[in-house]
Amino acid sequence: MPDMYPPGDYDLAGFAVGAVERGQKLPVLDAIAEGDVVVGIASSGLHSNGFSLVRKIVAKSSLQYSSPAPDNCGDQTLGDLLLTPTRIYSQSLLPVLHSGHVKAFAHITGGGLLENIPRVLPSKCGVDLDAQTWRIPKIFSWLQQEGQLSEEEMARTFNCGIGAALVVSKDLTEQVLRDIQQHQEEAWVIGRVVACPEGSPRVRVRHLVQAMRINGSVLENGTMKSHFSAQPKKARVAVLISGTGSNLQALIDSTQEPSSAAHIAVVISNKPEVAGLDKAARAGIPTRVINHKLYKSRVEFDTAVNQVLEEFFIDIVCLAGFMRILSGPFVRKWNGKMLNIHPSLLPSFRGSNAHEQALGAGVTVTGCTVHFVAEEVDAGQIILQEAVPVKRGDTVATLSERVKLAEHKIFPTALQLVASGAVRLGEDGRLCCVQDE
Repeated sequence: MPDMYPPGDYDLAGFAVGAVERGQKLPVLDAIAEGDVVVGIASSGLHSNGFSLVRKIVAKSSLQYSSPAPDNCGDQTLGDLLLTPTRIYSQSLLPVLHSGHVKAFAHITGGGLLENIPRVLPSKCGVDLDAQTWRIPKIFSWLQQEGQLSEEEMARTFNCGIGAALVVSKDLTEQVLRDIQQHQEEAWVIGRVVACPEGSPRVRVRHLVQAMRINGSVLENGTMKSHFSAQPKKARVAVLISGTGSNLQALIDSTQEPSSAAHIAVVISNKPEVAGLDKAARAGIPTRVINHKLYKSRVEFDTAVNQVLEEFFIDIVCLAGFMRILSGPFVRKWNGKMLNIHPSLLPSFRGSNAHEQALGAGVTVTGCTVHFVAEEVDAGQIILQEAVPVKRGDTVATLSERVKLAEHKIFPTALQLVASGAVRLGEDGRLCCVQDE
């Protein structure tokens, strides 16, 4: 292992030995046949393979191991991302193997997909895999593009998102997938067993280029070109919530668009087990719960929030149904970088009961406002507003639902304006637009 062991050094490794009943040994070569299904189990990352090549790629890149991970590759440093611990499958998959439904098990280690799967197949069989059927972690796309690696080199060096592969009968596929998922592993049908004439490649991986393109690449004239370095760096956003996160979902949807200038790096809630946390988790966004009840003062709570914001290198904070009044020091620190949405046309109907105020005042028009957060509640510079009619017979509930639809429209738009630099808060505290300058 070059660059790892100087002369005179050696490696001391621990290992484990297991035993298996002869009748349960894998692979069951005489049972494997054309048409059998290949089930892939998700890897947690590189699984300690290909690091001589990884070190060369990083050395030639513009990043250090301490740098934030490349765009869309997560919210760790590059070094921590590359060193994500290897997923160990023994506890989760042993019950599946003991079921007798699995004909072969291939652990995807050194040699990648191309060299490991053939080791568990009869000599006249191969596999046809479709890379569009599984989730490829974006770090593999970055390594491929930064290192200008061929498809074959990627498939021979790295697991490309598949840490293990199982061969099962087609009629047992759904049962095996359910069994795997019950043990908290992510799995997909990734291909099938095919006849393989002598001298032909034993493993074919189709659509690897297209799958990596989805992960942040573009294909031009048949050549993979990096989208990581070509794209402007997106603003890293934290969304603070206290409940269902209806506006959070609108922000998630908008920031997942390729044209978005923002990337949601973390969602922070002051309450545990709220629906907004589930929405973030489904979108693959890291979450943090900072329970305000555990802190003696607003300043102490805000300090804990700020630590998370710094941990994730946050550029912009969005308050989306965050039911806490923030302290003066916190607001001043994030001045011009923190957005809030309020369910009225400010400066009318400030406070937490805006709809009751609007109905009580008998107005025929209300709406919503996105504004920069200032120390005075609901008093910051206005970025966008959307009008909503108040109808006869409206209740707080019916009016609230219509205003929410307007909120879902303008909050993402306002975030895009700020993240792209089209709108900012000037030194004089007034709103500045690019066209004004």
